[in-house]
Order: sequence, then C-alpha cells, then structure tokens
Amino acid sequence: MVQLCAFIDVVRVVLISLLVALTAAVASAQSTVFVVRHAEKEVNGSDSKDPALSDAGRARAAALAQMLRDVPLSGIFASEFRRTQQTAQTIADAMGSKVTTVSAKETEQLVKQLGATRGHVLVVGHSNTLPEILTALGATERLRIDETEYDNLFIWTPATKQLLRLHYATAAANSQRD
Repeated sequence: MVQLCAFIDVVRVVLISLLVALTAAVASAQSTVFVVRHAEKEVNGSDSKDPALSDAGRARAAALAQMLRDVPLSGIFASEFRRTQQTAQTIADAMGSKVTTVSAKETEQLVKQLGATRGHVLVVGHSNTLPEILTALGATERLRIDETEYDNLFIWTPATKQLLRLHYATAAANSQRD
C-alpha cells in the first residue's frame, strides 16, 4: 500500500510537471502579428521612387505608435523603403526598440524571421505586399488594399489562424469627428 501511494505521488508530480511545461510552451508560442501599410507618403517629392512620409503620414505613424504603446513588441519589421522605415521607426522610437529591415521582395525570408520571433511583432509593408505577407502567414481571406488606403491594421493570430482587419485614424481625424 505504501508503495502504491508513493507511485501515485510520483505520477501526480510528473503529470503536474508536464501540465506546467505544456502550458508554458503554449503560452510562449502565442503571438500576434500586427501588419500595416506604411503611412501616407509625399506625392510631389523630389524622390518619387522612394518618397518620405508626408506630414499626414508622420501624424498617422505617431497615432499608430500611440495605439500600440501598451503592446510589448518583440520585433518590428519593415521593407527597405523610406516610407516603411519612417513609419516603423516612429513606433520603434516610442518603444525604445529597433527596426529589422527585410527586402519587400523577400516575403519568405520575412515569414521565417517572424516564425523565429516569440511574442508580438509589427510588420510595416506596402499595399501590394501586405496581402502576400498575410497569405504566407496562413490567412485564407483574399485581400485587396487600394493605393489610397493607409488606415488598415491587420491582426493575425497564428495559434487560432484568425485575421482581424481594423481601421485606425490619426489624432487629427479623430478630433474632426467630435
């Protein structure tokens, strides 16, 4: 009887340890990928192939940084273009983080890096790359982002394979609605 009680205690400890380990593994694997298009770009700038953010774009990037301020981002990724870099850098500066640059043409490489990053991440891309990125992550919804849309915030949850599409406005746009 004593041996049976000792065996049950050992099994109980092993099961509790496995449950704790499994819970920790699932919790650490939980992540969220925030995907946005760069903020508004200069349209009449001197560098039409790689424009900087416009005043409206800088305001939108600041609004995004404000909105994500309480999200503990493990990584911020952006393409090599100025408009994505400037959008991402605004968030990185607000969080004391850095931006990882991945070529806009390297979706597969980006997805590998996202898979290797634990926790929540932000990806700043382009109207023509966001649908490809989200599909590569596993989203099944076919998306089209118009060239004039800058307010999309996609939230991809890999564990549940859920994609949410939200819209956010700048502080100036919000004050105009009041």
